[in-house]
Amino acid sequence: MTEPIPVTRAVDHGTAKLMPDVDRERAWLLTVDGAPQSYVDLDAPTHLEFEYARRLGHVLDTVAREGRPLDVLHLGGGALTLPRYVAATRPGSRQDVVEADRGLLELVVGHLPLPRGSGIGLHAADARAWLETAPADAADVLIADVFGGSRVPAHLTSLAYARQAERVLRPDGVYLANLADAAPFAFLRSQLATFAAVFEEIALIAEPGVLRGRRFGNVVLIASHRPIETAALARRTASDTFPARVEHGAALREFVGAARPVRDEDAVASPEPPGGAFGIG
Repeated sequence: MTEPIPVTRAVDHGTAKLMPDVDRERAWLLTVDGAPQSYVDLDAPTHLEFEYARRLGHVLDTVAREGRPLDVLHLGGGALTLPRYVAATRPGSRQDVVEADRGLLELVVGHLPLPRGSGIGLHAADARAWLETAPADAADVLIADVFGGSRVPAHLTSLAYARQAERVLRPDGVYLANLADAAPFAFLRSQLATFAAVFEEIALIAEPGVLRGRRFGNVVLIASHRPIETAALARRTASDTFPARVEHGAALREFVGAARPVRDEDAVASPEPPGGAFGIG
């Protein structure tokens, strides 16, 4: 049998590379400009390799009863890891994926095709522009995993953006975001303040070492108008290979401190990761 070989292609926003995993027959790592973006196992779509993806998966598993189909909007596509996960764990779900990089979408769909009847619609568009024209009360879950290079774009961090996300979600919908920061957490605190101004409930999933300021890392923000299943999430994240904590309530409010919601005119991208934070050899 022919061994799979890496695929490198110039896409709209950099150089994308698909690299086969030597340990898993149809598994691939997607990088853009050397930064890992996604990992997909075509034979095991429920396998989530990256820590942040597993944490998002834990939330997706707890937002509704097991197996119930959901309407999910994904801002940011990557290799479509989480849409594949939802399609496998919640058959019959309707999903839309908005990815600004058309070349990246074409590369992924060409080499890592979606299963037939997946219920996943793909849209090459800017995430906020698409969100602003999306119908209200249309999604059960909105997942924001958008990075320009290794940074969350500024226009996806403001109060106006958060209000658009809240508009598109149903009243009991859940907003999830993959963010990245390090101490003193100016960006993360501002994001928590921004979403707390729009949603009644917020929570955070992060590795203790990141929260203690020991290293730069990913954190998952959760926002909704209904109570978040923090106890169930805490059990799942604590038993993960790389355990994480769920912060909410008074402890999270103390963490946010005096941070203020972000206005469009003041919005900035998330901080540049330190050299080697997310790179591969």
